[in-house]
Amino acid sequence: MEIPPGLSGMHLDARALRVLAHPLRSRLLSALRVGGPATATGLATALGTNTGATSYHLRKLESVGLVTDTGEGEGRRRLWRASTESHHWEPSDFAGDEDAETALGWLVRNYLHQFVERFDRWLDAAEAWPMPWRDAAGMSDAAVLVGPEQLASMGRELQEVVARYRRAGENDPRARRVSVHVAAYPLDPADVPTPETS
Repeated sequence: MEIPPGLSGMHLDARALRVLAHPLRSRLLSALRVGGPATATGLATALGTNTGATSYHLRKLESVGLVTDTGEGEGRRRLWRASTESHHWEPSDFAGDEDAETALGWLVRNYLHQFVERFDRWLDAAEAWPMPWRDAAGMSDAAVLVGPEQLASMGRELQEVVARYRRAGENDPRARRVSVHVAAYPLDPADVPTPETS
């Protein structure tokens, strides 16, 4: 999919988070980001739902700026696109807002399930791909010893690397869109820092 110039990331506020934390809405946004602009009818067919529900949830996503009606087509033939390439948040943005914290918990687990499904599809298809692609794709893990500030700094550096490569293959006919996931979490979740050490 060709990404329109000027699209970037969106910082989710509590309202946008609550709107996005819905099974069909998160799938609709993902489908538009991966597959490009589509009609409600096309999305309903692809996601196995009905056009009425799809149109309703697209309007909900539009109300918080996550999708945009391109102005092409009318009614159910309207063409929708993702407004941004990505979105982000800080858990501290929602501290004390029980509804938003619940929505965030659901959304993060939903993204985990989407990642597992997509990576599983890649593993099923990998043997059909040329070996240079198979060598370059994959996953790795590492353990690092860092404090919260160092972890945040590492995250920013990784985001900068991904941003440099976001459109690196624009003029390469061999280029394909590639999903990059970074997950950082303590290896021992039971070893919670005390106020004196956090």
